[in-house]
Amino acid sequence: MTQKILAAHAGLESVQSGQLIMVNLDMVLGNDITSPVAIREFDRLGKKNVFDNDKVTMVMDHFAPNKDIKAAEQCKMCRDFCEEKSVTNFYDVGEMGIEHALLPEKGLVVAGDAVIGADSHTCTYGALGAFSTGVGSTDMACGMAIGKAWFKVPSAIKFVLRGKLRKYVSGKDLILHIIGMIGVDGALYRSMEFSGDGLASLSMDDRLCIANMAIEAGAKNGIFEVDDITLDYIKEHSSRTPVIYTADDDAEYERVIEINLDEVKSTVAFPHLPENARTFDKIGDIKIDQVVIGSCTNGRLEDLAAAAEILKGRKVARNVRTIIIPATQKIYLEAMEKGYLKIFIESGAVVSTPTCGPCLGGHMGILAAGERAVATTNRNFVGRMGHPESEVYLASPAVAAASAVAGKLADPAEIML
Repeated sequence: MTQKILAAHAGLESVQSGQLIMVNLDMVLGNDITSPVAIREFDRLGKKNVFDNDKVTMVMDHFAPNKDIKAAEQCKMCRDFCEEKSVTNFYDVGEMGIEHALLPEKGLVVAGDAVIGADSHTCTYGALGAFSTGVGSTDMACGMAIGKAWFKVPSAIKFVLRGKLRKYVSGKDLILHIIGMIGVDGALYRSMEFSGDGLASLSMDDRLCIANMAIEAGAKNGIFEVDDITLDYIKEHSSRTPVIYTADDDAEYERVIEINLDEVKSTVAFPHLPENARTFDKIGDIKIDQVVIGSCTNGRLEDLAAAAEILKGRKVARNVRTIIIPATQKIYLEAMEKGYLKIFIESGAVVSTPTCGPCLGGHMGILAAGERAVATTNRNFVGRMGHPESEVYLASPAVAAASAVAGKLADPAEIML
């Protein structure tokens, strides 16, 4: 699928893995941390305007609302640039959201697109059947200027999904299971392609989560076969017409991995790598200090629904700070209308405006030395959420909510007995 999309956007009949090509872009994305660097490089190129006002977007999500003077100056630089260049899709406080939840919601990416973003989790949009990948700020600058980027065509690993996920097991558990199986470099510069009859049991929120974490296996991108679930989502969110690319029956893959979804269990990635995946039959008594439910990985409505089901009528454990962050304003509003926010607050959790803050140790949930957090985020490297002597355990919203109640790592199926 990836090779077909890249070939079409390079104006070629076909491409082969390892081939260097120049690709026409459908979207160039930046945020409040990476865009200022790209803007300075863009200015050095001497360009007066971006290549297409509708195909460049900047989302103020990492340190917004601004946490300090430097963050305010970075956002102002982006704001001024987008105003001067008449960039259509600029999102700031009030209309903003976490970028990789916001773009699909706004219908800015559809199946068949080629997308780059100066953020490693730009691979999220593969859930929609698009080729999307993270790049550096210099590539973002060139993308904004000429609407093109060069790539080495990746080879692919095919994941054939069978069966159906059990209750309280989600796409987050599946991708942690996969990374635990193949390692953080198991798909290095490969395309992770997902197919099989098991796709029918995965919601779009599941798929967005899985594609989001393809980079944690070292992948160039993750991409899902386009089916009715994909098309229904695109139709609901976008006026654009998707282009569907399917892999040939005789397509070459470096590896084909079959996964029975019925056998996937609630999974936690222990410090300090996403590949340190364990299921609860191998998890002891791990007390925690903080829970974060949100991020570009798991801040969508289904994620909040899963947490609300577990927290309803329960209290979070004493001395466990529980921070819940809807990924966009729309999701925040929907969660409020469905009563989730009331459940969260009554349980003893706090609800934040959309922000990436705690995921990268920026703000809204920094860890002190010796503290442990269960987070629905995507990375648990040393010092990722604060002090280098803190620990981050990656988990699904259901596991995170159950852990908040138990005060330690907990299996949601046991909490809900």
